[in-house]
Amino acid sequence: MKAPVNKPKWWDEFIAFAVKGNAMALAVGTIIGAAFSTITKSLTDDIIMPIVAIFMGGIDFSELKITLPRLFSEPVLDENGREILNTLNYGNFISAIINFLILALVVFFLVKGLNKLSDLGKKKEEEAAAEEPAPPEPSNEEKLLTEIRDLLKDK
Repeated sequence: MKAPVNKPKWWDEFIAFAVKGNAMALAVGTIIGAAFSTITKSLTDDIIMPIVAIFMGGIDFSELKITLPRLFSEPVLDENGREILNTLNYGNFISAIINFLILALVVFFLVKGLNKLSDLGKKKEEEAAAEEPAPPEPSNEEKLLTEIRDLLKDK
């Protein structure tokens, strides 16, 4: 006979989450999010950053970098004999930050819109529940019969 396995308390909750379809919704959201991230990256790299570059004197953000020295090794050469530089590409990082801010802004407005739709649905449900009349109070005869029934049950 096997000894009982002590499962953590959250395990059953996780299984219920995975089986109810929430995991599938999460997977679909991840896939759509990845596709949307590609669109946002293109928006940042191909539309916004060139406009920003106009105001910064034609600087291409992807070319903003600092060349770091090699302290403990000889220069590394590529197949054509050119030195491969060790660079800190902060321009790409700035582009990634702008990309993130655009994505976060879109997700914020999406969640805000979904919450409004959800609130509208709840208000309609509450209004429908408020409009339903209360059931009529039982007559004196029904109350008396209910008391008799309950007394007979107790015996």
